[in-house]
Amino acid sequence: MTAHGVLPSQALGGMIEAGQITASPPVLAAQIQPASLDLRLGTVAYRVRASFLAGQGRRVADRLREFEMHRIDLTHGAVLEKGCVYVIPLMESLALPDGITAVANAKSSTGRLDLLTRTITDGGTEFDRIPEGYNGPLYAEVCPRSFSVLVRPGMRLNQIRFRHGQAVLDDAALSRLHAEEPLVSGEAVISEGLGFSVDLRPVEGDLVGYRAKPHTGVVDLDLIGHYPARDFWEEVRTTEGRIILDPGAFYILVSREAVTIPPDYAAEMAPYLAMVGEFRVHYAGFFDPGFGHADAGGAGSRGVLEVRCHEAPFVLEHGQVVGRLVYERMAERPATLYGQAIKSNYQGQGLKLAKQFR
Repeated sequence: MTAHGVLPSQALGGMIEAGQITASPPVLAAQIQPASLDLRLGTVAYRVRASFLAGQGRRVADRLREFEMHRIDLTHGAVLEKGCVYVIPLMESLALPDGITAVANAKSSTGRLDLLTRTITDGGTEFDRIPEGYNGPLYAEVCPRSFSVLVRPGMRLNQIRFRHGQAVLDDAALSRLHAEEPLVSGEAVISEGLGFSVDLRPVEGDLVGYRAKPHTGVVDLDLIGHYPARDFWEEVRTTEGRIILDPGAFYILVSREAVTIPPDYAAEMAPYLAMVGEFRVHYAGFFDPGFGHADAGGAGSRGVLEVRCHEAPFVLEHGQVVGRLVYERMAERPATLYGQAIKSNYQGQGLKLAKQFR
C-alpha cells in the first residue's frame, strides 16, 4: 500500500489503469495535475429548483426527478444563467478502494469567475467529500453568481484530489517545515494552518482589487484573454489601506504574503474563522506541489482571494488575516510540479483576474 498522503500524478495514472477512475470518453493526459485530476462536464445540464445533496442511501438521479425544472443539451454549447442552479453529470466515475478518500474543489479560474461549483455523489451527505469505497458517478452542481457563462461538454470546472489516510501537518510540523524552507514571505502566522492576510497597500499605485459588475454579458469559458476586464469588473482603489465591502458584492483581492508549496507537499485554502467578519474567502482551494517554488519556476506566488461579503457592509483592513492554508504531505513527490512545464496559468502571480480577461 502506498504511503499516507495526497496521491501524486503518477498514482492517479495507476488508479486509471486499475479501473478505480473511469471515464467516457477516456481520461485525457491533460486532466492529470501534480496532485489532482480535472473533472469534465458531460453533455446535459439539469436546471433544478434548489441545491441539494443526495442523502444517505439515495441516488442523485432520483433526486433530480424531484427537483428538475428542465434540462439543457450542452452538445453545441449552452448558457448557464446567473443566479440559477444546475446539476451536470460528469464524464468521470469512481470505484475507490478501501483507505482512499477524495475531496473535490473548484479550479482557480472557476473561483475567480464567482462560479460556485461543487461535487455531489450518490449517497452523499456533504459537498465535495467522497468516502472510501465509493463506487458510482460524479456530478457537478454549478451556480453562476456574478456572470452568466457559456459551457460545453468536456470543460473542466472542478478537480478532485485523492488521499491515502490523513497527512495534514499540525502546527508544530508546519512550524518545523517553515523553519527548514520558508513557506511565506514575512512572519508566518501559524494557527490551524498557515494564515495569510489581504494586501491593501500595494508597493506601486493604488489598485488593490476588482469588483464584479452587476449587469454584464456572457463569458464563454473557452475564450482565453478575450474579454476586456473593464466590461466585467470595476477597479477597487485605495490609498488608506482599507476598503468597505458591500453586501452581496464579489471581489478579487490578493494576499500580502507570497506563498510557497514545496514539492513534497500540497495545500488547501480553508476559510478563516467566521467570527472575523461578514465575508467569505474561499472558492478555489487547491494549491499544487511546486506552487511558488523555485524548483518549479516560481519565487513565491501570491494567493488570489475570492471574497464575497454577506449581510452587512464590512471594513477590510490591510494586513487583516482572512484565510489559511492547510498543508499536507504527498504520498510521493509528483513526477511533474506546478509551473511552466505544464503551462500553469498562475505561477508567479500577483493580483490577477481569471484567464478569460485581458
